[in-house]
Amino acid sequence: MQADILTTIVLPFALFLIMFGLGLSLKLIDFKNVMLAPKAVAIGLVGQLILLPLIAFTIAIVFQLPAELAVGLMIIALAPGGATSNMFSYLAKGDVSLSISLTAVSSIVTPFSLPIIVSLSMLYFMGAGSDFNIPLQKTILQLMVITLIPVALGMLVRAKFAKIAYKLEAILKVFSVLFLILIIILILFKNKESLLNFFLQAGLATLALNIVALTLGYFLAKKAQLTKAQTTTIGYEVGIQNGTLALVVAGTLIGNTEMMIPAVTYSLIMFITGAGFGWLMRR
Repeated sequence: MQADILTTIVLPFALFLIMFGLGLSLKLIDFKNVMLAPKAVAIGLVGQLILLPLIAFTIAIVFQLPAELAVGLMIIALAPGGATSNMFSYLAKGDVSLSISLTAVSSIVTPFSLPIIVSLSMLYFMGAGSDFNIPLQKTILQLMVITLIPVALGMLVRAKFAKIAYKLEAILKVFSVLFLILIIILILFKNKESLLNFFLQAGLATLALNIVALTLGYFLAKKAQLTKAQTTTIGYEVGIQNGTLALVVAGTLIGNTEMMIPAVTYSLIMFITGAGFGWLMRR
């Protein structure tokens, strides 16, 4: 996979728009709502931010992934669901308010947690002498610019111009899903000779990660005796990741296009497994 205008300009700009659209769906009360369902939020955050990276790390070792793919698997595991998980929760009749609250908190945490854990992952899998690195301060600032700032701007627009925000949110929510699918199609088309190799390299590992993540989220919530709607939502929050963010981190911020492969395969797989999970939950 080769770096080009797609990874250097289009992806970061699209992620900025997607995060702006996410901000349009958030209100300050969504952060306050965290306190209204502390158990559900705590379980969701533990599953998302702690257990999922540990599972990805274990799968990378068990499947003996090449170093770049192992780091790429860690990156997709560290990218929270965002608008995609919110959409799945809505369609599957989950607790949308809980989904948005988890999105609000994880959006603040991720620009700081992701660079640190990815840096440690690169050190473990690739060694100290690797040609690629992820400077912490610079990466944190870059992630803040393309995630936190657009979210804050979106929230500001929602607070000042609610009607406009409502219309824009609907458009950008559809855009976030369609754009991710379009980007994946373009990446696969540009690398069609290597398509089979991509899935041979990372397909099974990302499928395992996705299924384990969905299952883990579901049973964590079930064990905690949460409602069916909350259980559905936490399954999605742990199992559905922000593929666009993962592609930006791997291809744009780090500049290693091979690390993008797990994000591509995971993003394709999660739409299929996510739909299947929703069908099971509705039944």
